[in-house]
Amino acid sequence: MSAPPPRVALFADSFHEVNGVGLTCRMLEDYARRWGHRMLSVHAGPRTERVRAGSVERYELQPGRWCLGLEQDLKFDLMFARHWRGLKTALQEFQPDVVHVTGPNHAGLLGMLLAHHLNVPVVASWHTNLHEYAARRLGRNTPEVVARHAKAAALRLLTLYYRTGRVLLAPHNGLREMLEDQTGRPCRLMRRGVDCHLFDSRRRAREDDAVAVGYVGRLSPEKSVRRLKEVERALVAAGVREFRIEIAGHGSEGAWLRENVERLRDHGVQRGEALARVYANFDVFAFPSETDTYGNVVQEAMASGVPCVVTSEGGPAHIVTHGLDGIVARGGDEFSEAVALLARDAELRRKMGLAARRTAEGASWDAVFGGVYAAYAEALGVPESRCAAAGRAA
Repeated sequence: MSAPPPRVALFADSFHEVNGVGLTCRMLEDYARRWGHRMLSVHAGPRTERVRAGSVERYELQPGRWCLGLEQDLKFDLMFARHWRGLKTALQEFQPDVVHVTGPNHAGLLGMLLAHHLNVPVVASWHTNLHEYAARRLGRNTPEVVARHAKAAALRLLTLYYRTGRVLLAPHNGLREMLEDQTGRPCRLMRRGVDCHLFDSRRRAREDDAVAVGYVGRLSPEKSVRRLKEVERALVAAGVREFRIEIAGHGSEGAWLRENVERLRDHGVQRGEALARVYANFDVFAFPSETDTYGNVVQEAMASGVPCVVTSEGGPAHIVTHGLDGIVARGGDEFSEAVALLARDAELRRKMGLAARRTAEGASWDAVFGGVYAAYAEALGVPESRCAAAGRAA
């Protein structure tokens, strides 16, 4: 007899924001609701309120005035501990079997502390390579030795946070092995799914023959988006006459791109079907980040039938199969040359685009979250055979 799905309190460090963490947490909440699993979903929101929808209770907490800005739509509430009493009451009423925390922002830290205060086991999922960000955001003129020490110090702090979890979750094997080694905790895979109905090449509506090289995501230093200027130079040098660089997103590097990339089309922040149309109208997806833990946007581009060029560093290299559904490039020059290669060869783009779609069709959110619920059961000490059954039941 399989174990019943556990009652889960999810403390998300991002939810409404336009990023991979927010998308994953929204999809996990939706999964629990569709299957009738009890969940208390806690995260920052425009106002403080508790709303019940089916089996899911959403507890949104409005940030206060004392916030540290991390990104245009992401903040760290320095006074978030003021919600301690209200959240403690909510948890005692909900009686979770497991507390699931994501990154160490105000919600994750408070969730972790409350879980230990109430003696509830913690499952912690890794979504963002914050130690990489710590080095990249120091500035381009920072001495290498300083950046290296900042990265190491940030990783030590992250290790302390994730060591509080009884079971950990990571998006690919490289991170899974690193977390197990650094924390001594078991770490299971938590890949990402993609909506292949929303993201589909059938949404393509183009009337021109220019090659559209696209990027979707945060426009920030750790994403290495300035490399798009190098891509533009490589396309000109390769003799590609009709092309443009298209971006969708926001961030501190947006102004630099608009000033320095001559053939730029800026779509701003897009969501839903509007975003799906943007993807479908790309010919090549260029994702220069070396710090991403996974790369949800890469999967969305692949579902849209667009071949992707990614770097050999970071999570996207675990999604793209080099030479089949995209190109995994080493170094800046090789990255730009790979984009130029695809821009010149329409037949290669077509073949890789079809393969990319097939790859994306194998990425099911339900399968991902079945594994997550199995990790919850494991954290509760359910035997391995029953743990697997709990994942299937979920």
